[in-house]
Amino acid sequence: MYQTTVLDNGLKIATAYMPAMQSMCLGFWVKTGGRYETKELAGISHFLEHLLFEETKNRTSKQIKQAIEGIGGSLNGFTGEEMTCFLVKILSRHLDLSVEVLSDMLLNAALSDVSIEKERSVITEEIKMYLDLPGHYVIELLNELMWPGQPLGMFLTGTAETVGAIKKQDLLDYKNKFYIPNNMIIVLAGPIKHDIVVRSCSRFFEKLPRKQAVYFKPVELNQKTPRSNLHYKETEQIHIAMGVPAVSVDDPDRFAVNLMHILLGANMSSRLFQEIREKRGLAYEISTGVKKYKDAGVFVVSAGVRNEKFSQAVEVILKELNKIKRDPPDKDELKRAKEFYSGQTLMALEDTADHMIWLGEQVTIRDKFLTAEEILKNIDKITSEDICRVASKFFKSQTLNIAAIGPVTDKDKTGINKIMETLG
Repeated sequence: MYQTTVLDNGLKIATAYMPAMQSMCLGFWVKTGGRYETKELAGISHFLEHLLFEETKNRTSKQIKQAIEGIGGSLNGFTGEEMTCFLVKILSRHLDLSVEVLSDMLLNAALSDVSIEKERSVITEEIKMYLDLPGHYVIELLNELMWPGQPLGMFLTGTAETVGAIKKQDLLDYKNKFYIPNNMIIVLAGPIKHDIVVRSCSRFFEKLPRKQAVYFKPVELNQKTPRSNLHYKETEQIHIAMGVPAVSVDDPDRFAVNLMHILLGANMSSRLFQEIREKRGLAYEISTGVKKYKDAGVFVVSAGVRNEKFSQAVEVILKELNKIKRDPPDKDELKRAKEFYSGQTLMALEDTADHMIWLGEQVTIRDKFLTAEEILKNIDKITSEDICRVASKFFKSQTLNIAAIGPVTDKDKTGINKIMETLG
């Protein structure tokens, strides 16, 4: 089902053959993102992503969109910490046009002064929007706590100040440095055979030269005491994000941590949802998440809680994290978690876009991939004892970080600092 080809210049092409589909999803991935930025150029990866949807030497911004949307497709892009992706979802008969449009965007971007100033204004408004969304902003505050003074701790969009200071030459230099064949991966999921995809993509990329690869600086993990950032703002809820360092993309414990995430907060059956919302009514929404990077990771608990119940909610959450260290899931609970993981994985892979992103993230960050079958076999091997072990390994007070946004009081701050010491 999966095949990969590497051109002589280092460009990698990976495909997932899905013969029953009518649509395909094509992604052009670049190994660059927030981790590759300096403090002065924070947000430049995201800025450049925006600009590549603007005019090229061959098309106006409107013509780029119409080329895909005018034949029933969708065009999108996103920037992460370790990658940037441009993607098209469309009927499979439009492969060659999709490759041509995305290639035009990445290889022939005009980066005109007019486009730069327009997108600078657009991104500044985007930053303001995120600052007005406490559920989003609190995650940025958590990242700052977990990775202080490091690229992982910077806002992906940058700040109004950094975006305002980025010059055209900065963008040109950044693009020339990272948008090179041996730093790019083309991924397609759909009913098109691998050799046809390789042939279509090679037309635009095979003659481009290989350049020197660029790497990010490894993270430094030196936290010895818990950290908190309780940001005062008049809101109807206090939004919480709690995080501890966890598994990287290749950590052998990643399968156990994925299951622990499901047990604690991935659905309405989870322990935190049942305890915080169903039993105590402290929150409308509470969930967990796992973010994995090449050399680091984070386990996050997020919630929006009643203002007057902030300290109580944090205390109950930490009790549940402590509880899973010593109270392993029984046979039925673990079976339900495994079935949920398997079902969600397999259902997601029925969609060409989700399948392309799933494969693209693996190949881009890990330079290799496991099939769904291999992943599920690893999940099936996890025992209740593994869950307790990884919980004890990662849930520790000295590496706990809590960010919150809302009408927090001095009493809240004092209480939270004491409560944080109770996590093992």
